[in-house]
Amino acid sequence: MNRTVLAGREQGAKPAGGEEERENGPVKWRRADPGATAALLAALLTTVAFCAADMIARSYPFGPRTRSVNDLGNQYVPFHAHLWDLLHGRADGGLLVNWQSGYGSSFLPDLGTYVSSPFALLVALFPRDEIDLAVYTVTVLKTAVAGAAMAWLLMSLRRGRWWAAGVLGASYALCGWSLALASYNPMWLDGLIALPLLCLVGEWATAGRRPLLGVLIVALAWTANFYTAYMATFGAALVLLLRLVLAELPWRRALAVVGRAAATVGLGVGLAAPLVIVVYSGTKHAYPGREGHFAPVGTKDLLARLLPTTYSYGSPALYVGVTALVLALALPFHRKVPVRVRAGWTVLVLAVALSLQWAPTSLAWHAFAVPNGSSYRQAFVLCALLVIAAWHALAYGLPDRRALGAAAVLLVLVAAAASRSALTRQHGHHTWPVVLLAVAGTLGGLTLLSLRRGRPVLAGLAVALLIGAQFGEAAATSAVASRMRLGNMDDYAPWGDRQQKEADAVASADAWPAYRTEPGRNQTVANDPMMVGGQGSQYYSSLTADVLSRTLTALGDGWTSRGRSLQSLDNPVTDAVFSVGARVHNPPDPHQKWLPQGGGPSTVTREDVPPLVTVRPAAAHSTPAAFGPSPYRNQELLLGARVYTLPRTALSGARQGDAARGLLVDGAQTITARCRPGSSVFLWAPHYSGTARLADGGEQKLFRSDAENAKIAAMQPLGTVRAAGQVRIDLKPNRLSRVPGQGAVGCLDTAKLRTAVQHLKSTGATKVTVADGTLHARLPAGSTGTAVVAAPRIAGWRCSAGGDEVAAGEFYGLIAVPLGSSATSLTCTFHPPGLRLGTAVGGASLLTLILIGTVSAVRRRTATRPGERTTTAH
Repeated sequence: MNRTVLAGREQGAKPAGGEEERENGPVKWRRADPGATAALLAALLTTVAFCAADMIARSYPFGPRTRSVNDLGNQYVPFHAHLWDLLHGRADGGLLVNWQSGYGSSFLPDLGTYVSSPFALLVALFPRDEIDLAVYTVTVLKTAVAGAAMAWLLMSLRRGRWWAAGVLGASYALCGWSLALASYNPMWLDGLIALPLLCLVGEWATAGRRPLLGVLIVALAWTANFYTAYMATFGAALVLLLRLVLAELPWRRALAVVGRAAATVGLGVGLAAPLVIVVYSGTKHAYPGREGHFAPVGTKDLLARLLPTTYSYGSPALYVGVTALVLALALPFHRKVPVRVRAGWTVLVLAVALSLQWAPTSLAWHAFAVPNGSSYRQAFVLCALLVIAAWHALAYGLPDRRALGAAAVLLVLVAAAASRSALTRQHGHHTWPVVLLAVAGTLGGLTLLSLRRGRPVLAGLAVALLIGAQFGEAAATSAVASRMRLGNMDDYAPWGDRQQKEADAVASADAWPAYRTEPGRNQTVANDPMMVGGQGSQYYSSLTADVLSRTLTALGDGWTSRGRSLQSLDNPVTDAVFSVGARVHNPPDPHQKWLPQGGGPSTVTREDVPPLVTVRPAAAHSTPAAFGPSPYRNQELLLGARVYTLPRTALSGARQGDAARGLLVDGAQTITARCRPGSSVFLWAPHYSGTARLADGGEQKLFRSDAENAKIAAMQPLGTVRAAGQVRIDLKPNRLSRVPGQGAVGCLDTAKLRTAVQHLKSTGATKVTVADGTLHARLPAGSTGTAVVAAPRIAGWRCSAGGDEVAAGEFYGLIAVPLGSSATSLTCTFHPPGLRLGTAVGGASLLTLILIGTVSAVRRRTATRPGERTTTAH
């Protein structure tokens, strides 16, 4: 094969410029850049099909059904809302510390995980109460740009019909992975964009062109979302290696190309290191998620995901459209395509498909960490390879009848195997009609193209058929995926009256940093503080700190997502410990139909609490102090006073269970105990699911847990002990549950709590100021002992109190600093772990890039001087 294959100008290919205007006479080429035209067409087709699908599904913003399912509503929209607040100067905190979530969390790792894409900045152009529309717009725009990037890549790999590149670019952007997974994980769409761009970087490295632009693209891809950028870089490397093999370059030249590409990637990743290393370090300090094990799906399910309108969270979404699939299947039999090209792309597609199904290679695709969720997050790479294979089948000339016949037979075999899958049986009323119409449009369009000679009407009809087939099946596939997600996952309402009332209530009470304002236990989403304001314990991230999760769990807090989604803990003792001076009480979210419904406005209660920095007599702990088994006693450790009575309890009709896990509850039962009249009753039953209320009155409280330990219930207040001192708690479980045999009930002496609070106030800081990653407190004269900051001791805090700066100590999970005899102030600064190393690596990469650019410029200038002198003399 001619070596110019690598530059996209194989023998027999048309020069850049597009199609012929007429058959006889001089050839006229289109003036417009065909690559740009193809990219625009791909972006247009993608946008229209994506929005049409949401119209069909009656999904937001084109209908009443919410898009905010699962983590989109719980994480990604709230993080974009927090980014909006940062860009408009309204957030509590900055790039280093998010003071609104988790009582103070490291924000830079979250920024790099969720909102570091340049597209995310566009949310600042929208009103705050249209944050859902902003995220939707960003999602559509990213998907469209991915299609445009793929269309441009296809025209760079080999010249061909611009409209065909546009259609196939849209096929890639609207692939099953994009529609089923990335559409509600918008940060993953940056990887969808990155893959074709990184393949272009490989082309430039081969030709020795655009080295600076290549480095910047790599840096941008890894900054936008390093997780999918890693997979995209892996996929682009495979494409580059195949291109080098097909070009039959001398091995020295091939090694030089590989070296240039590796240097480009290395420098680009180095420039992104300040963010990438911080995110990586953040994962090391995060609460461990679920430990999963890879289990490949069956072949019939794998093949079913090649077809439109099939949906499954746990199988690879490989749909790329029937047109692209038929062309990819025709490639091995297409006699106009050189044998090496046919074999090379076919083998690469099959090899990557097999790598999805083998545990070691699946682990390699996922950066050697088992995904906490879908095990096929790399499937977009295979979708890209299928589209590129389809392009090669078309760019060398239309497949003949023999090739199309073979592709049709293979498609029938795929459909026959897929028909045995539960995925097609579940969606058969959608799948088979859409498949038949798409096949008819594809084969009809390709047939008309082969007959179009000199007849533009036939050519136009063929293009219309192919575009129509692609548009229809993509819209149907996206609509089905939207409906299925809504039926199978938790969903959340977009911003509306409820969130606005919450935000207004929070704003009316907010006085940070004098005290915290909790947005409330009856949350709308798991990251309510970022959505409606305030400074709460609620926090849901893949990077939720281990120390935060373990500390709040020890204090009786509940969580979901196996400990990474922390809830609000409605308790006056923990409110005192964490300086929560105002708490919003919301009615249950009416969007969540499973909740007991009740109206009413959002109200605010206020409490007299200690300042954010208190002084304790105990010395700071150099190592984390151990909590005990009782959350009531653990709260007292942090408060520094005994305020609870833990009565002996009896459970009517109890079934004895594992002593360590508690007593079994499988029907309406009653807990009885005796406490001091006037004390407040609390129930701690982390593995109980159902309702609980005091038998003699009080509000009914809902406890949520599950048998898989993905959710545990938070401690909740039930009411006040009556004059007789008898406590009767009625339990109505909604599944087989467990309650602690002893220690479930705690009775709080509110008078003792007020005394403890007044003592902490009298010895606490007289003034506290907070600015992003810096906290400063003015202490009373003569303060000795340990200053304790009501914030989790996440890695990265350093403090000083009248002396040298030292790493902050820990007081039962909180920041602690030993005070000298002359300390009158405390200053703590936060440096995210990995930032210094990342900055050093980024700086070294930047200096290297500048040095290489300077040397190259000097060499070019030196090389042109002789020529310049000759011209002048002449």
